[in-house]
Amino acid sequence: MAKIDPTQTRGYRNRNPGNIEHHERNKWLGLDNPPSDGRFCRFVEHRYGIRALAVLLMAYQDRHDCDTVAKIIERFAPKSENPTKNYATVVAKNLGVGLNDRINVHDPVTMYRLVEGIIRFELGGMPYAGNELWEGLELAGFVRPRPANIVEAATTTTGKGTLAATLAGAAAVASQAEPVIDALGRLPWQAALALVIVAAIGVLIWRAKWA
Repeated sequence: MAKIDPTQTRGYRNRNPGNIEHHERNKWLGLDNPPSDGRFCRFVEHRYGIRALAVLLMAYQDRHDCDTVAKIIERFAPKSENPTKNYATVVAKNLGVGLNDRINVHDPVTMYRLVEGIIRFELGGMPYAGNELWEGLELAGFVRPRPANIVEAATTTTGKGTLAATLAGAAAVASQAEPVIDALGRLPWQAALALVIVAAIGVLIWRAKWA
């Protein structure tokens, strides 16, 4: 079976990665003109399609008591048109929960994982970087979590992204600081290592404070 290119799917072309159907009563922020391809919404930017998906999922929980992956997907992708059980299983795995475990879609990380799982299933893959998903969620009112400390930065998905960016920035600075590096090379290795660690921690703290 040929692998699907998610950027060639209808949902991606419509900038509507959740494949939300168009209804005249739903005046979604960021709708394109025309607002529909005949069935599904069309958005002017991908972040608005991601936002709409998050807002819809919050409405499922707040208005319809859909507080498990099974309930959410049964409503979002009914059995009459979709392999609902398989769909829910894939999304639950992405969240790391059971089909009937209660979840809170108002938690930003939970919503991120829920939206991510739905998009992967709808488009047959993930065409968006993490920052693009967060831009859509921020439009829906979510606050992107920041790593609280070095341990979190090294062990969480969100933190790893920040840590990677920090280390990349530190590497760029280091490439322009050859005299300093040369001086470190003349120190005992324990002292040089300690200085490098302190410098890396300082950069991470500075980025977390001002990002």
